[in-house]
Formats: sequence, C-alpha cells, structure tokens
Amino acid sequence: MSRRHGQGAAPSQRQLRVAEQMRHVIAEALMRGELHQPDLAGRSITVSEVRVSRDLRSATVFASELGRPLSGEAQAALQRAARELAGRVTRAMSLKYAPRLEFVADELFDEAARFERLLSDERARSPVEGEDDAGA
Repeated sequence: MSRRHGQGAAPSQRQLRVAEQMRHVIAEALMRGELHQPDLAGRSITVSEVRVSRDLRSATVFASELGRPLSGEAQAALQRAARELAGRVTRAMSLKYAPRLEFVADELFDEAARFERLLSDERARSPVEGEDDAGA
C-alpha cells in the first residue's frame, strides 16, 4: 500500500541524504570564496541546513553569518549567487536537474542564544538548592 505524502510529511531518507550533500557542496563553495559575487567576499557564511522538495527540484538553504544573523545584504548576495551554486551542486552530485535554491536566514542560533540568556537570568535570580548546605 502506498503512502500519500502531504506537505507535513516527514522527508524521505533520499531527501535527507541529498540535502546533506547539497549543504556540504554549498558550504565548501562559500568557505573557499569560489563564487563570482563580490558582496560575499570577506563574509563567513554558515549553512546550517538544507531542505529539499520531494522531486529534488527546489531547496531551501538556511544560512547565517558567523556570530550574527544573516543580513539582508548577505541574503540578497546569496540569492544572486543561487544559480551558480545550483550549477555547482548539480555537477558535484550528478543530479538530473539543477535545483532552485532559496536562501533564508537561519534564526535557530538566535533563538538558542535568547533561551540561554533567559535561563542564565533565571539562574541568577533564584538560589541553587543545596548551596547553603554545601558550605556547612
């Protein structure tokens, strides 16, 4: 019996494998500065995740700049470099079709930092249990 895959369906093993390979190819090209995009020169871009569609024809690339959120300028430069990156991905992975890449700001690290700040503020406000007993 075949299973219907809706938008909420979990990605297949193939999608996960292809997405991870795409992430590596894109990250390596960005790390080496091999793109013909001057606005990306001198920027440390981190590609944290790639999500591909079931037909592998489109991919969402989650990126951030080292130590800060992805700026609008960097995101626009990545989008301008998307066709070149898609070509690199297609050649490196021997894909039948070049995927349409969409770059979005990865806010996961920002959220994690915000939660860490909230937790550390809460720890500073409330005494740790057993601390009074440890000194005695």
